[in-house]
Order: sequence, then structure tokens, then C-alpha cells
Amino acid sequence: MKIGELANRTGCPVETIRYYEREGLLPAPKRSAGNYRQYDASHEERLLFIRHCRSLDMTQDEIRTLLALRDRPDADCGAANQLIEEHLHHVEVRIAELHSLRSQLKDLRNQCSGAGASEACGILRELQQPGVPQVASEDCAHAGHLHVPGVHRRG
Repeated sequence: MKIGELANRTGCPVETIRYYEREGLLPAPKRSAGNYRQYDASHEERLLFIRHCRSLDMTQDEIRTLLALRDRPDADCGAANQLIEEHLHHVEVRIAELHSLRSQLKDLRNQCSGAGASEACGILRELQQPGVPQVASEDCAHAGHLHVPGVHRRG
């Protein structure tokens, strides 16, 4: 099948398929005499696996690890279990960070009545205060990475 058909069958944009090929997540397909990519069922299965992992917010490195395990049926599945355990921890840390963020935003919202001149706005006044609130949790520091709002994990 051509790349457009693979895209339609998997719900994955053509550009993303090409990206996964460049990143080595999806093996390069054979080429036709006209130099068109020719995908087969194994590409479709692998792409669906990758998309499922991405729907669980897994990083490319995590997906690579799981694909390597999938490609070696005799490999110990303990590595997959450990990977999911670590990913679950990252999700739990991010949920705690989001709860903290929500609380900070509610506190900020309570600084303004929603009416009046912007020069008297409590939100704007509060945002002008020196220092930035810390959102990173202690777990993040122990996990060996820095917290950047909106981007939690490396990889």
C-alpha cells in the first residue's frame, strides 16, 4: 500500500509517518519501480502500536524501548512493566503539578472582581510581584529533571 492508504487506514497524517521513519520508529518501506513507498501489514501494525503509545503520552524513547521488546518475543516483559511503572509515576507527578497550578490560578483569579480599570486589577498587580511561584514538586527534583510548565519529561 502507498503512504496515503497507510495514513487513511491508521488515522495518522502522512507527515507523521515520514517523521516516524526518519526517527527510526517505523522501518523504511520498500520502494516501487516508480520510487513510491510500499508499505505492508507489518508497517500498519507497528504504526498502530506507536499511535497507541502516543495516545498514552509516551515519549519516543519509551516507544523505542517497547518496540524493541515487541520485536524480541523472547525478551523479559519485566522491562515493559518497569517502563509503565515509571511512566505512571511521571503522570502522577504531572497531576500533582496541575492541581498546584489550578490552585495558584484560582488564587490569582480571586485577586480581581472582574470589573473596573486595569490599573486597579488585582491579577495584574499580583503578576507584577517579584519572584515566580515554584510549581515543580520534590519528586521532579529526585527524578533528575527540571520542570518546565507544559513540558514535563525528557525524551
